Amino acid sequence: MKELLQAYENKSPEIVFNWKDSETEAEGWTVINSLRGGAAGGGTRMREGLDMNEVLSLAKTMEVKFTVSGPPIGGAKSGINFNPNDPRKKGVLERWYHAVSPLLKSYYGTGGDLNVDEIHEVIPITEDAGVWHPQEGVFNGHFKPTEADKINRIGQLRLGVIKALENTKYSPEVSRKYTVADMITGFGVAEAVKHYYDIYGGSVVGKRAVIQGFGNVGSAAAYYLAQMGAKVVGIIDRAGGVIKEEGFSFDEIKTFFLNKDGNNLIASADEMIPFKEINDRIWSLQTEIFAPCAASRLVTKDQISRLIDTGLEVISCGANVPFADKEIFFGPIMEYTDGKVSLVPDFISNCGMARVFAYFMEKRVGIDDELIFNDTSETIRKAILKIFKQNPSKENISQTAFEIALKQLI
Repeated sequence: MKELLQAYENKSPEIVFNWKDSETEAEGWTVINSLRGGAAGGGTRMREGLDMNEVLSLAKTMEVKFTVSGPPIGGAKSGINFNPNDPRKKGVLERWYHAVSPLLKSYYGTGGDLNVDEIHEVIPITEDAGVWHPQEGVFNGHFKPTEADKINRIGQLRLGVIKALENTKYSPEVSRKYTVADMITGFGVAEAVKHYYDIYGGSVVGKRAVIQGFGNVGSAAAYYLAQMGAKVVGIIDRAGGVIKEEGFSFDEIKTFFLNKDGNNLIASADEMIPFKEINDRIWSLQTEIFAPCAASRLVTKDQISRLIDTGLEVISCGANVPFADKEIFFGPIMEYTDGKVSLVPDFISNCGMARVFAYFMEKRVGIDDELIFNDTSETIRKAILKIFKQNPSKENISQTAFEIALKQLI
């Protein structure tokens, strides 16, 4: 596996597009690792301090993810080095998407990512830049549909991603009009845990869970895990967090979800624990499930070791590359973790949004909550089952997953 991984990591990307904004200090990159299957896909992120290497590592991660989610295309990513809280953000995104629109028309499909919203920013701004849909390049480069079929499937994709959830099984509150895009990635993170126990033995019911990050992914993962019967015992966010060793009730987790402010956990003054204190305490909580759903490269070996000492069984990654390794994929912290507990890698557990894109692009399908969410769930189940058939041990799950994926790419 390591030889395969090294060959894959060291292979130069096929296309690197570099852009410098004419009106601000913003700089952006689109990295297309390969045009496997005639196209490449990956979202657009924005953060201060981002560099080309971050975009490259994420593009390679996307290519691995597509071996699970489909379609069988290359990995790509866009990243802009700019403060997302700057009031000039909208203008930066408008100029960026105008510059990158020829790629989006031809062979590259994008979406939302860190600090860039799929529905309110990517879709309307790319449309203004003359792109029918942010995934148009994948249609043209990979699927090569007739014009009529392209119109129909783009319409289906457009409606499906922004569809307001009507089924109370999937929406915390139907009247709030949460969309597929809001909920699907966190749903997949929770489903990975459920399928892990179903396949490897045991049940999610009654298991204690710690959630890192309470944005779209972390909050939805907490909601669905609690709905399944897991007991969320701790949530750590940027500003602080909450702990309840006996586990928060489903209604309490639902309230946290409904009360969050953007990507921030909101709790009462007597519940909210300052960041420094919770960061000292949370890693020693008794827990079986850990869902890292914050930024990339945060989780340290010490934090994982402390969780393992308390009885950790499974990790379902909501964040891309959650471990504080410098390597693109399988660094020493990830390798250590994979050898000690069951580690479901990010390209399986957080493939929900990529799978939704594939689901709506591949054929005409029903735009129904149950069908959409079941498709993501089944995709994750099949990936974990494939690992189990090759490696029934509860250790080295990620190593096996990488072997399966890389054999398709090299």
